[in-house]
Amino acid sequence: MAKRGNRIQVILECTEHKASGVPGMSRYITTKNKKNTTERLELKKFNRILKKMTLHKEIK
Repeated sequence: MAKRGNRIQVILECTEHKASGVPGMSRYITTKNKKNTTERLELKKFNRILKKMTLHKEIK
């Protein structure tokens, strides 16, 4: 039987894309350790619609 670990799946959504009003959405799925990283995750990821690196924040 598999162990149930501390890693959870989180969804990252682009903050600049949301504010720009351009149709579409830039989201990424990643995992994080909920014991070591209790606060919301923020990473710079590539937004294909805006064609540049933007800040993506954890949602949900």
